[in-house]
Amino acid sequence: MAGHSQFKNIMHRKGRQDSIRARRFTRLLREVQIASKNGLPDPAHNPQLRTAIQAAKAENVPKDNIDRAIKRGQGADGEAYEEVRYEGYGPGGVAVIVEALTDNRNRTASEVRSAFNKNGGSLGETNSVSFQFDRVGEIRFDAAVADADTVLEAAIEAGAEDARSDEENHTILCAPDDLASVRDALEARFGPPEEARLGWKPQALVPVDDDKAETVFRLLETLDDSDDVQRVIANFEVSDEALARLSG
Repeated sequence: MAGHSQFKNIMHRKGRQDSIRARRFTRLLREVQIASKNGLPDPAHNPQLRTAIQAAKAENVPKDNIDRAIKRGQGADGEAYEEVRYEGYGPGGVAVIVEALTDNRNRTASEVRSAFNKNGGSLGETNSVSFQFDRVGEIRFDAAVADADTVLEAAIEAGAEDARSDEENHTILCAPDDLASVRDALEARFGPPEEARLGWKPQALVPVDDDKAETVFRLLETLDDSDDVQRVIANFEVSDEALARLSG
């Protein structure tokens, strides 16, 4: 299991549901605002906005909040968020990519650097670790839309490279340039996806010793707690025993 998935599972099991939900709402609404700013406010003519709205609805973000985010994206008085990426290494040589939306680059950089320094890591320059990942399009559907074989077959027909299914989701991977066409083809078959975006796929996973696993997860949790951080991606794996211990 990829490190990012392991991290999500542990955060879920730790029961930090209220704070996680609040941050999730904030992140989703920022993506709605950015999508609105980058195109038309009508989701029928703005695929990025349509996907952002669907992702927000899937997490039960109130409609009024979504509508306000769309208006902020179109208005001159909305926050001027910009996308920034940070890269660095965590304990055990784990490569970490941090994606953020911020209205203050100095504040965000300071928070990210502090998280790395306090948890056995080091913040690097842009592109210092991203060469260890492939840039991919990621499209996610709820597991209930169809069985794994049906989704895989539809994904291949749409031009995707791979589809992975578990109890909760189907995740389809494609070339970055094919994201829009694959998303549209699958949306016509299964309805709007819960998420469709550019992501990062580790080329290989770094095994982390049990004694370092806790520090790695503490680093990821600290980064994830930042209001500016949208996503944290890392290329590690831990043993089932360590995963069970950290989840307890």
